[in-house]
Amino acid sequence: MEKRPLGNSGLMVSRLGLGTMTWGRDTDELEAADQLKTFIDAGGSFIDTAAIYGDGDSERVIGGFLGTLVNRSEITLATKAGISFASGERQVSNSRTSLLADLDASLARLEVEYIDLWQIHTWDPTVPLDETLSALDHAVSSGRVRYVGVSNFVGWQLARAATLQNPLFGKAPIISIQNEYSLINRAAESEVMPACDEMNIGFLAWAPLGRGVLTGKYRNGIPSDSRGAAPHFAGHIAPYLDARSRKIVDAVCVAGEGLGYSPIEVALSWVRDSFGVSSAIIGARTAAQLRGILTVEEIVLPEQVRDALNEISAEN
Repeated sequence: MEKRPLGNSGLMVSRLGLGTMTWGRDTDELEAADQLKTFIDAGGSFIDTAAIYGDGDSERVIGGFLGTLVNRSEITLATKAGISFASGERQVSNSRTSLLADLDASLARLEVEYIDLWQIHTWDPTVPLDETLSALDHAVSSGRVRYVGVSNFVGWQLARAATLQNPLFGKAPIISIQNEYSLINRAAESEVMPACDEMNIGFLAWAPLGRGVLTGKYRNGIPSDSRGAAPHFAGHIAPYLDARSRKIVDAVCVAGEGLGYSPIEVALSWVRDSFGVSSAIIGARTAAQLRGILTVEEIVLPEQVRDALNEISAEN
C-alpha cells in the first residue's frame, strides 16, 4: 500500500488508515486481531484510535497486540485526547491538565513509550488556545509524542492553532487535521482543506464512506445487523438517510455497476485520491468486510466518473 508524507513532516502514513472506534466494545479482541493482521498483510501501517473510544478499551486492545501480533516499529500509531464521559455525559476539556492526564492514560493502555501522532480531539471554547497548545509542546519535548495534530477544527481554528505553533519559535508544529470527509459530507472543502493546502498540513479523512451509508446497505431500509440499528450509532447515521444522500448513493451504485466496482470501492477511491488527502480512515465490523474494503487498492476512478460524482454531490 502506498505511503504518503503527513503534511510538512517526515511522518509517513499508509493512504488507508485503520480506524478502531468499535474495538473493545462492538468488536471483540479476536475479531480486532483478525482485522489488524488483515490490514498489516495488505501493507497498511496507520492505526487510529482515541482515548474516548470504548472508554479506553480500544487503546487497551491495541496495546495487547503490540509486540505479539505486530511489532511497534511496523505501525504509525495515532490517538486523540480531550473528550471524556467521566460524569456520564460527553465532556470536552482541552486544559493542559486534562490533556496531559489523557496522554499518560493512553500511553499506559497502549503499553508504549510514545505516540507517533497525538491529536486534540475537538475544539474547546472554554480553554485559552495557548494553554491547549502548551500541552502539545510539552508532550513532544518530554519524548512521549513524536508529532501533533488536531481533529474536528473548522478552518479559522486550524489556521490560528497552526500559526501559533510555528516551529521557528520552538513550537511543536501541527502537521495534520482529522475531519469528516466523503461524497455525502464535503464541508471540509470550503475552508479546512484550503487551509491545509496553504499551510502544508496533512488531511486525514474520517467516515470516508459517509458513516457507512455510501456502501449502499441502507438503500432499502436499515439492516438489523448494521450500525444504523445500534442504539449508540443510530443518531450518528440518521442524518445521512435523507433525499440528498440517497441521490448520491444511487449515483455511486450506478457508477460501480458501470465500472464493475462495488459502491465501497467507488466512494472510498474518490476520497483517497482527492486533492490534499493524506489518508482515508476506514472501519469495519469484520475482517471479511475489511478485506472487501481493501480491494479499493486495485482501482483508480476514471476522471469522467470523478467529475460526475463531484457534480452530483456538490452542496446545494
